[in-house]
Amino acid sequence: MNVLIVDDEPLARERLSRMVGELEGYRVLEPAASNGEEALTLIDSLKPDVVLLDIRMPGLDGLQVAARLCEREAPPAVIFCTAHDEFALEAFQVSAVGYLVKPVRAENLSEALKKAERPNRVQLAALTRPAAESGGGPRTHISARTRKGIELVPLDHVVYFIADHKYVTLRHEGGEVLLDEPLKALEDEFGDRFVRIHRNALVARERIERLQRTPLGHFQLFLKGLDGDSLVVSRRHVAGVRKLMQSL
Repeated sequence: MNVLIVDDEPLARERLSRMVGELEGYRVLEPAASNGEEALTLIDSLKPDVVLLDIRMPGLDGLQVAARLCEREAPPAVIFCTAHDEFALEAFQVSAVGYLVKPVRAENLSEALKKAERPNRVQLAALTRPAAESGGGPRTHISARTRKGIELVPLDHVVYFIADHKYVTLRHEGGEVLLDEPLKALEDEFGDRFVRIHRNALVARERIERLQRTPLGHFQLFLKGLDGDSLVVSRRHVAGVRKLMQSL
């Protein structure tokens, strides 16, 4: 895959170029770009598969460059590499497929590049954008801040959301991540795919396997993908869960 580096700091460009060059299967395109205008010109001429894009640059910043790329028929995948982690939400609203915080670690760069495919414009427009901002329906991925940077979890892989104090735990097929989003907002956005089973829990409708009453009279819901684990269903939600199961 051909990689274009865009950063206004020469040392940062050199470091990224060296790191990419050490990875098998990737080629750094020359010259690199030092600002947004240069980036758009080089993307037109060099046709990179992936752009490693800084955010804070003179003139057009990285977010503005990515927004313009969203308008193209065959844009490259964008991975932001920035010293500032406060732009994560804005980054995914312009369809970044990765977000790395400087100093970029080699293993995180390698992982981001492996995930970076060349999406078409329709996929880019749909990726992670909240319905209220894109007008195109709910997000297809959930973004979460982890020790690796920002992780994108496909909505199809989510098993449940559970609220605990100020955070929400998202359980997915490969593990779990913490979200800084209210459970109610997730229910409003994804209510057609998730059902509330407790005041603090939403589960994926398609993951529901069976409802079981315990000897003590409590109700447990078993979900596909939990390897036998179950979640508690509150009494006020039992009737709704049963009705849903009859329609599945």
